[in-house]
Amino acid sequence: MPDGSRPEPTQQKKARRLPGATLALPAWLWLIVFFLLPVAVVFWYSLGYKPGLFGTHANDIISLDRYAEVFTPTFFETFKNTLGIGIAGTLLCFVIGAPIAYWMALKAPANLKGLLVALVLVPFWTNFLVRTIGWMVVLSPEGWLSTALQAVGFEPFSILYTRSAVLFGVVYNYLPLMILPLFVAFDRVGEVVREASKDLGANSMRTFLRVTFPLARPGIVVGVLLVYIPLMGDYITATVLGGAKGNMVGQMLASQFQTAQNWALGSAMAITLILMIAVSIAVMAAVFWLVALPFRYQNHVKLAEVAA
Repeated sequence: MPDGSRPEPTQQKKARRLPGATLALPAWLWLIVFFLLPVAVVFWYSLGYKPGLFGTHANDIISLDRYAEVFTPTFFETFKNTLGIGIAGTLLCFVIGAPIAYWMALKAPANLKGLLVALVLVPFWTNFLVRTIGWMVVLSPEGWLSTALQAVGFEPFSILYTRSAVLFGVVYNYLPLMILPLFVAFDRVGEVVREASKDLGANSMRTFLRVTFPLARPGIVVGVLLVYIPLMGDYITATVLGGAKGNMVGQMLASQFQTAQNWALGSAMAITLILMIAVSIAVMAAVFWLVALPFRYQNHVKLAEVAA
């Protein structure tokens, strides 16, 4: 300082303080390096073409012709099938996972919560493809499940290579991604808030609908996105369990890169799939917002009546 005096400790802390946005830099770097840049490369490939029989891609001529090749009746029919499996699989994961997560967070003994979370994570210790092939063995007409059913007088189990088998497989593979965010969301609600609701006269169902469920809404949104987005791009489950009847867009996309070696068309399909997933999420969010609007209005009216 000009007079030679030492600065106050608070002044030193202010001088060394970094902007709050600095804490977000690692997340932004991760997002740029592992999402934005790869998507940009895929988009660049989609503007090119396949140069001959043995080439994969070339960008000396830039055009949007590959996107015109994507928009075919076959692609839209496959996307409709994929959308149906994605929505149904996400809903089933929520219906199955929500009670499990609720029990783990609010009903299970506290000393067992760590063990229960570990058991949910156990499937991830095995390779995704190995788990799916394991269900192919179980669901086949010659598998142990079909044999056991025939032993007690039922018909042979013939679910393999159908849409039902694909739906069964995706629910099994993605269910932990729904349970874990819901478990965290329900666990953060806490027993104190729920007890306060009951002390004010609310029963268990009213407490869940008016207190627990609204407070857990961020975890529900995270769980739905964690299941729906990767499920829409899944092609391993559809290839192993669905065959021709369980075709999904991910299979078409993968075949362009692996079999046809047409990286330009495959990249155009990938960008189109990303955009369609984003649009479908926006549409579903708008629908849920409109459905919840009357309930929010009712709550505001009740609050206004109480304040009056």
